Amino acid sequence: MVERTVLAGARVVLPTGVVEGGRVTVEGGRIVAAAGDGRAAAAEFVLPADHTVVPGFVDVHCHGGGGASFSSADHDEALTVVRTHRAHGTTTLVASTVTGDLDDLGRQASVLADLTEQGELAGIHFEGPFISPHRCGAHQPELLREPHPADVRKLLDAARGAARMMTLAPELPGGLDSVRLLAESGVIAAVGHTDSSYEATREAVDAGATVATHLFNAMPSLLHREPGPVTALLEDERVTVELINDGTHLHPAVLQLAFARAGADRVAFITDAMGAAGMSDGPYRLGPMAVEVRDGVARISEGPTAGSIAGSTLTLDTAFRRAVTVDGLSLPDAVRALSTTPARLLGLADRVGSLEPGKDADLVVLDGAYEVVGVMRRGAWLVRPDSRRMSGS
Repeated sequence: MVERTVLAGARVVLPTGVVEGGRVTVEGGRIVAAAGDGRAAAAEFVLPADHTVVPGFVDVHCHGGGGASFSSADHDEALTVVRTHRAHGTTTLVASTVTGDLDDLGRQASVLADLTEQGELAGIHFEGPFISPHRCGAHQPELLREPHPADVRKLLDAARGAARMMTLAPELPGGLDSVRLLAESGVIAAVGHTDSSYEATREAVDAGATVATHLFNAMPSLLHREPGPVTALLEDERVTVELINDGTHLHPAVLQLAFARAGADRVAFITDAMGAAGMSDGPYRLGPMAVEVRDGVARISEGPTAGSIAGSTLTLDTAFRRAVTVDGLSLPDAVRALSTTPARLLGLADRVGSLEPGKDADLVVLDGAYEVVGVMRRGAWLVRPDSRRMSGS
């Protein structure tokens, strides 16, 4: 017999709203009912009423965690990143690379493609090397290059169908042609680490770009006579905007402004995490770059870009908690930004991103302070909630 598990008693966040004292029924790794299945269960987890059950988080932009990095081209190290973020509720994860030599990126892509084929990852995001030297941030300047379509194709081929997204600066020579190539190949073209103007950014969106890589960060500021890429990306309904909700990358008022303009259906909260996510302060690496983490903030510690913020140490449970306790978002809006919208962006909305019958049983249990106390992925507990387990209720 297929084991059935029921979570009952907590509030449940569904696409239709929040249900108090709800119920989620899992069978065979899938959700078979949500907030209304009254049949007897083989096993039932009775959760406190102040707990909340939400869909598993979906992160489309993550470089590392647990002291490990996706840029290592090492299978076991990449799995360390995956497991670290799963423990914090991220059940669907895209691996992001960092600017490097094309051959090195190809080797990394081969390992990450293997993990994608094994179901551990949801794909690969290439961040660089096709980005602006004026907005390179934590990317090594001497490794940057123009986005010639032939080089873009080389990385896509190395990914063996696992490439989900590529960030580039569309104003560079070859930029618009590369955006078109990505769109034609079914890969998300993302505008980021760019010095683009408002007009050039609109051209990129018309050419097929559909994502703003960590909006506001590594791009010109919004000015009253030079609206720049921020305005072009925020105003276009075709664009999903990434936001890093760690309290460092964006002031809460700026995040709320972007959220109010784009709405939960166009915002994807990301971590942009590097190896220090889930770890303590100290020295780390982000690709080839030396990084020092102090008070949870990662910065480049050597070279011409020393002092630049180097990704984050964020995990998505913290982003969720900030969304509802600091930013004032409703639970449904936070769920859309952390799960539903990024799942749709990846083309996975039929499987993950919401608590609905037929979808993978990916879910997170949060306590009254919105701390993770339970994580389930495809029906298996990764973090088991401390609850009263009842037989045959």
